[in-house]
Amino acid sequence: MPLEHFPVLIALGMAAGFLNAIAGGGSILTVPAFIFLGLDGATANGSNRIAVIAQSLSAILSFRREKRAAFRQSARYALFTLPGGILGALIAVNLKDETFRIILSVLMILIVLTLFIPINRRTEKIETAKTKSWWIYPSLLGIGLYGGFLQIGVGFLIMSALYHIERLDLVEVNMHKVFMMLCFTLPAFLVFLFSGHINWIYGLVLAAGNALGAWWGAKVSVKGGEKAIRIMVAAAAVLMAWKLLQSM
Repeated sequence: MPLEHFPVLIALGMAAGFLNAIAGGGSILTVPAFIFLGLDGATANGSNRIAVIAQSLSAILSFRREKRAAFRQSARYALFTLPGGILGALIAVNLKDETFRIILSVLMILIVLTLFIPINRRTEKIETAKTKSWWIYPSLLGIGLYGGFLQIGVGFLIMSALYHIERLDLVEVNMHKVFMMLCFTLPAFLVFLFSGHINWIYGLVLAAGNALGAWWGAKVSVKGGEKAIRIMVAAAAVLMAWKLLQSM
């Protein structure tokens, strides 16, 4: 890899890691960058998983240091994403087509709009057992499938599911999100690895930037609270939708 690519990938990794830790959509920056640098789509998709694993580990440690960790509950959510994550990676042959880009861009905008719909916390406390629906489990299975297949934007889907179905606050959502992403990305990464679609040099350089960005993103998530997260989610979703439509 040419030396001039190193600072570019590290800078992109920092931006993507920060964005993924606090909102989502960071891979919309990194996967196209890999393709621009000469990797085929499947290898770009697979190599990006190295950075996702690094940023997830970094964000988890940062949340733990901020005393915002609930590993048992996070593991319960993550368990339901694993089958989908493996299956999604196995069928990840072609990345995006025009119809997919349109659907995904619209979906991201809809998701961010729903994050601004207020939840009645008082009612929620009275009806906790009713609102915590079993629908979260098939939702997580589907999210794992999508995440294993492409990864781009999966953070938005996790946030939407945990926020609206489980009715968690957005700091808790982010805490569980990074743990879940680590769990279903690991087996997906192995699928890409054994199929020969990993570029270690590109992936590890990007991962260094991702880990640093994710560390600070987790801190901002905890310190800034829900208001800061909503703003970052909105900005990330609009950027992602614009990039998808622009690439058509």
